[in-house]
Amino acid sequence: MRTLIGSSALTLALLGATALSALAQDTLKIGYVDPLSGGGASIGQIGMNQLNFIADEINAKGGVNGRKVEIVGYDNQTNPQISLVQVQKAIDEGIQVIVQGNGSSVAVAVSDFVTKYNDRNPGANVVHLNYAAIDPVLTNEKCSYWHFTWDASADIKMEALTNFIKEKEDLKKVYLIAQDYSFGHAVAGAAKRMLTEKRPDVEIVGEEYHPLVKITDFSPYVAKIQASGADTIITGNWGQDLALLIKAAGQAGLDVDWYTFYAGGAGAPTAIKQAGLENRVYQINEGINNQGYGPAEERAGALMQRFSDAPIYYPRMFNMMDMVFKAMVEAGSEDPGDFVPKLEGMKLDSFAAGDEGFMRADDHQFFQPLYISTLGALEEGQKFDEEHTGWGWKMAASVPTESTLLPTKCDMKRP
Repeated sequence: MRTLIGSSALTLALLGATALSALAQDTLKIGYVDPLSGGGASIGQIGMNQLNFIADEINAKGGVNGRKVEIVGYDNQTNPQISLVQVQKAIDEGIQVIVQGNGSSVAVAVSDFVTKYNDRNPGANVVHLNYAAIDPVLTNEKCSYWHFTWDASADIKMEALTNFIKEKEDLKKVYLIAQDYSFGHAVAGAAKRMLTEKRPDVEIVGEEYHPLVKITDFSPYVAKIQASGADTIITGNWGQDLALLIKAAGQAGLDVDWYTFYAGGAGAPTAIKQAGLENRVYQINEGINNQGYGPAEERAGALMQRFSDAPIYYPRMFNMMDMVFKAMVEAGSEDPGDFVPKLEGMKLDSFAAGDEGFMRADDHQFFQPLYISTLGALEEGQKFDEEHTGWGWKMAASVPTESTLLPTKCDMKRP
């Protein structure tokens, strides 16, 4: 009798394991490797929120090729070494799709790791989906078949931004302040190079680099900017490094214009409002709220209602996941070896305004319309403010897709 009971228990256990295995196979797990603690956590959590929202959207429609999508978070603390440990952990858990964005030094490390892993493990491919790391090396010298990026590179953004500011006659003295890692140096280098070409009369009166997401008091840096006599700041800072910089500038009464890549990120709109910098802070990105495009407003509104305590989001993340899911469906497979070729050359009506963008096969850079905007009090008809400030982004200029097409040095090695 004991033997029968033991045998039955074993059978049930085996059946349970089989059911769990089948359940795991029916779930498409996507690994999100970004900061979920430390100085970058506010940015990383917003990305996690949006991915969960997108997963719920697609799951409500039946999933991808019949499989439910699950987002699995891996905290990398904005550290390249920790990131590689987390990517390996995700791979060990059967994940083949890695989403990462914050920190170009992290992205370079992840891209290299994924590429080498695929070389060593043919048929067990992993793909790196990049939504925010924009050091130009990622689509030039360090390009990889297994890496795709949906945010415009630092060179693309700076080309458009300097075309805009070269007409600003009152711009005479520029201060460059950047995070001290590959992306920060790429932004400052591009700004110097392009300003020299387009506005040789402009003087660079300061070039400052500071540790990444480690500074809590930017007042010493602001004092240097004030002493320089600058009338303009150009910065690629993001997350708390931009929010705290603007906060310190407001407290010191720094009277300058700002040109940024990521002033729409977590904490920055609040700092801009508190500093009273209405229509003084410019950003260039792939879309803003209140552009009047109905499908985007409806989708963004649902996201912001669900995550009302953290309403910032990434328009490009919608572009990214919409394209990836489309590629999987067209390939009839969620294996990167099958769906990656479908992404190359794929066209998409971009999320923010419905204008067409495309994934360039040569370097896996997504090209899309870009927009330059400023933050100020909401105007009549505008539905969305930023971080409950009562201020919203207003369009200052638009850059069509064809005007963003910079050449690439990528010499891609294909499997």
